[in-house]
Amino acid sequence: MFKIGLVKLGNIATSTVIDLALDEIAERSDIEFKVISFGPKMTLKEGEASEELKAWQPQLVVICSPNAATAGPTAAREKFKGTPTIVISDGPAKKESRDALAAEGFGYIILPMDPLIGAKREFLDPAEMALFNSDALRVLAAGGAIRLVQEELDRVMAGISAGEANLPVILATPEKCAERMHFSNPYARAKAVGSLYMAQAVAGIDAAACFRLKELEAIALTAAAGHEVMRAAAKLADEAREMEKANDSISRHPHARTGELMNKTGLLDKPEKI
Repeated sequence: MFKIGLVKLGNIATSTVIDLALDEIAERSDIEFKVISFGPKMTLKEGEASEELKAWQPQLVVICSPNAATAGPTAAREKFKGTPTIVISDGPAKKESRDALAAEGFGYIILPMDPLIGAKREFLDPAEMALFNSDALRVLAAGGAIRLVQEELDRVMAGISAGEANLPVILATPEKCAERMHFSNPYARAKAVGSLYMAQAVAGIDAAACFRLKELEAIALTAAAGHEVMRAAAKLADEAREMEKANDSISRHPHARTGELMNKTGLLDKPEKI
């Protein structure tokens, strides 16, 4: 039985499904999960408190957070040196920062298309927060980012079980994500790639609202603009999937009970092990 531990510090949209994507119908017999979550908090205090996961002795640790270069995620990583550990985050995007992660022995998957929310009380309330995350998750799922993460984690777990921990070092791009969905219609693939680029742009818009603007009107309008782009991206991602549905060509990779990935395309096809 493979033991995977997840530390969730703060939130990116991927955080909400990262564990569920590894056992989507809760029938895998080869894997156990333990999740330590600190809700929206990701300070040094929470990072250090993640050490409690070590008592469970996970074979792989996944740390999921916004901006992995900040104090909380950095402290959490330090607690798991010596255990295969993968960072899932929207940053850092700078090569030198990513190289530093790899040099310290950590794997990473950086998802710039899992964007910063417009986290200012002049604009954001709980309903708006949930709507933004649902839009982001639709883009990430339909565009292939969720599958990229899931497939990489499955690959690493299989490697560790075989005695070799080959951790990913991936800066995801819209094109790399869309490849994972095996679109049969090039227009559907183009729509998916476009939606992911739009999601990346949201991060820049919301960063201005969160960190640079000072006046209420500018903050509220800019954050709202970022969320409108996210909503449009979700609609475009939905169009991509609907095009594949119309051709009965949706790529599906369910997990077998024993953990292997299976494959089917037609809705009425039987899943077969890859």
